[in-house]
Amino acid sequence: QLQAFGGGSVQPGGSLRLSCAASARSYRDYAMGWFRRSPEKEREFVAAISRAGTVRDYGDSVKGRFTISRDNAKNTVYLRMNSLKPEDTAVYYCAADYTVTGAAHTTSAHYEYWGQGTQVTVSS
Repeated sequence: QLQAFGGGSVQPGGSLRLSCAASARSYRDYAMGWFRRSPEKEREFVAAISRAGTVRDYGDSVKGRFTISRDNAKNTVYLRMNSLKPEDTAVYYCAADYTVTGAAHTTSAHYEYWGQGTQVTVSS
């Protein structure tokens, strides 16, 4: 089970940090990802991190502004979002990919478990 939180409303240029807590005993066996969805766009890949946290990947629209990290001792993955733009407005979902590899997948089909989503609104 995944639970995402930390969303909210922020002005353009502001920052937020999303968190996603997992209840799995074998959390270390999962790569983790963040996706988002808005009324204007289909589900979009945001960021992913491998099981050990050594591989990270980002969507082109967030590179250089967002940072994904994880704390395996706390079963939690984070998404730090800086320099937020109105086009970042969306519902953000965390997802878990059970894998034996060190990959960080960018496509949603790899992810078996999804959180309920948290709303991020960027407006002035």
